[in-house]
Amino acid sequence: MSKKTHQQQLAQRKAQRQAERDAERRRQRRMLTVTITAIVAVVVVIVGLFVALGTNDKDTPAAGDTPSPSSTAPSAPGAENKPKSIPTALAAAPQRTTPLASEVDCSYKKSTEPASKPVNAPANGKVKASGTSKVTLGTSIGDLHLKLDSALAPCTVKSFLNLVGQKYFDNTKCHRLTVGAGLQVLQCGDPSGSGSGGPGYSFNDEVYPQLKYGRGILAMANAGPNTNGSQFFIVYGDASALTPAYTAFGTVDEAGLKAIDKVANAGVVPSPQGGPTDGAPYTPVEIKSATAAA
Repeated sequence: MSKKTHQQQLAQRKAQRQAERDAERRRQRRMLTVTITAIVAVVVVIVGLFVALGTNDKDTPAAGDTPSPSSTAPSAPGAENKPKSIPTALAAAPQRTTPLASEVDCSYKKSTEPASKPVNAPANGKVKASGTSKVTLGTSIGDLHLKLDSALAPCTVKSFLNLVGQKYFDNTKCHRLTVGAGLQVLQCGDPSGSGSGGPGYSFNDEVYPQLKYGRGILAMANAGPNTNGSQFFIVYGDASALTPAYTAFGTVDEAGLKAIDKVANAGVVPSPQGGPTDGAPYTPVEIKSATAAA
């Protein structure tokens, strides 16, 4: 081996060792960076949990739910949270343009969601599509007298009377009030108070194209076609925004409507989720008892 060749080999080995040392230093720097990043991430998570646990003292309402009032006293509603006006003329009691058959077949299907309060569904079968029934809601604002019409919605009336008979509505709050133009209603019938509760069963709509809503009409709330359960609403004023998609099954007496007017004029609890004209009533409305006339 020549002297020149030997020197070349030494130079190559030296360069290789230098490259290996450089590679090792780069690997160590990478490991250090990864370690620091992991530590920072853990610290951020811990701080985030601490902040969340320390400040979030109540659940955030799910999208679409009517927010429940806070356990602390809500701030008084402003003018934007109250109705500008309430029509005082009673709407004509709804009537079907084409009467139903003397009997109709009613079916009550089990829902995927459990009942908000233990209750049994009505029996399936034929129901007479005629006659009226009277129900009194004893509430914190006075008695609301309801007249249920089986010629309008026999399956709905049967379900409502079934819930009344099992005291499903007793000691529950009306969770929603709307005061805007086009929609002025008081909504009740959810023992959970969340706006998404029901009796654990559902039944089909009993609507017709000519159906209109106005002051004094009693109707079912729903979450879409054929999803009726226990929630109902009382139209105390303007309802021009409603399409005929909500089963009307009766009327409310004028004295009861005047009591609801006072609740409406007190306004709704301001809520980012519900908007200035849609939320829990500032004056609470509790159904203490619901009884059907013998």
